[in-house]
Amino acid sequence: MTQNDPVVVTGMGAVSPLGVGVETNWQRLLEGRSGVVRNDRFDVSAYACTIAGLVPPRDRDPHGFDPRDHIDAKDIKKMDRFIQYGLAAADEALNQARWTPQSEAERARTATVIGSGVGGSPLMVEAVETILTRGPRRLSPFTVPAFLANLAAGWVSIRYGFTGPIGAPVTACAAAGQAIGDGLRLIMTGEADVVVCGGAEGSIDPISVGGFSAARALCTSYNETPEKASRPFDRDRAGFVLAEGSAMLVLAASQSRPRPRGLTACSSGRLRYHGGRLSPHGRSPRWAQRCRFHAPRAFHGRFDA
Repeated sequence: MTQNDPVVVTGMGAVSPLGVGVETNWQRLLEGRSGVVRNDRFDVSAYACTIAGLVPPRDRDPHGFDPRDHIDAKDIKKMDRFIQYGLAAADEALNQARWTPQSEAERARTATVIGSGVGGSPLMVEAVETILTRGPRRLSPFTVPAFLANLAAGWVSIRYGFTGPIGAPVTACAAAGQAIGDGLRLIMTGEADVVVCGGAEGSIDPISVGGFSAARALCTSYNETPEKASRPFDRDRAGFVLAEGSAMLVLAASQSRPRPRGLTACSSGRLRYHGGRLSPHGRSPRWAQRCRFHAPRAFHGRFDA
């Protein structure tokens, strides 16, 4: 691709507390629905925060999640929830993009970059409980592969036979955003023609909820009305709501041949800047934008929203 060729988004996929599928999520967002509910994954009676954004199961919601729709039954126990969500979202995105590489060259030019802030922490909790109650010999041989953060990208690339670059940013809440940016860069530098990228998370477990509660980061003011809890820009905001799900994009070089056939958006660049010490005066975003304009292929014209 040339310096001025845009990167296009040809497919999208989503699994969230609002349900499975981009269309379902969009319609429910337009209806003003909330996916925040009482957390029934484990006993939360001793926790300050008793709510979470849970992906609904199929038996409670016709648009809910059933791993058997996307994964062979024999493989389900080999992976934590975040991998299951990632496979489902990637499946939708690739179907929308209608991308099925036919040659070894096309597979080698297809990359996979999927971020996760934590990885399979629920399975880690289960593994510790197994060791304490039944002994280490009772652990599954798939324990470690099931919770490693890079295995969402690994399973997607294995399922579809992609042999191009692979990555798994583990940068907390920025992981999925960085994955998309890394995918964009792979195309801009000519290392890949197509990239499946996004994020996957499923860390609704005693350690994650307990740890964030101890840090006083979770919302505890709306335990009785969970649908009102997530309000980050409201003056009555009271912390964030831990949630789970996955969202994926298929990016492609606009001039690549063959190219995935859908087209939903295009991009000419990205920003990335470390915000470990955030300034209340907005210095970090300002510096990130300055770096972007001095980067190769910087877009110096107007921005179209």
